[in-house]
Amino acid sequence: MEKTVGGEGRLSLVESAVAVSAAFEGGDDIARARDLARGFLGDVQAVHGLPVSGRVMSTVQLVVSELVTNARKYAPGPCLLDLRVAGGTVEVTVWDANPTPPAILPPDPSRIGQHGLELVMAVSRSLAVHREPVGKRITTVIELADDTGADRAGRRL
Repeated sequence: MEKTVGGEGRLSLVESAVAVSAAFEGGDDIARARDLARGFLGDVQAVHGLPVSGRVMSTVQLVVSELVTNARKYAPGPCLLDLRVAGGTVEVTVWDANPTPPAILPPDPSRIGQHGLELVMAVSRSLAVHREPVGKRITTVIELADDTGADRAGRRL
């Protein structure tokens, strides 16, 4: 596990970043990706002293699971997962080789399946899709701190 830490001494949410990346290609990718996210956030808390609530831990694992599932289902070859904590957020990025952007369908309670991106958008501050020279990169941002006084976009209520 490669990590990048900026600054000296104790990690600051604003000034420093901690990151991990992994490539996945195989049958147990989704479980391994969730395990990587759980271990990474555990290290963020234990090693770097940043608070990670159970809600944030579960949310990041859900987002990782949904994005890696989509990459494995709709794109040939491997997918890459990047996790980064900086500025009070967890950034989750998944790259795959399929350049076609995902279909973000409107909510439909009668539809069976294909609700993954709906869920990701509901729990994330933002979701962005970027075409790459090969494939695409999907990035979501999740608030690290539990702040019940803020809306999804991080604005104070």
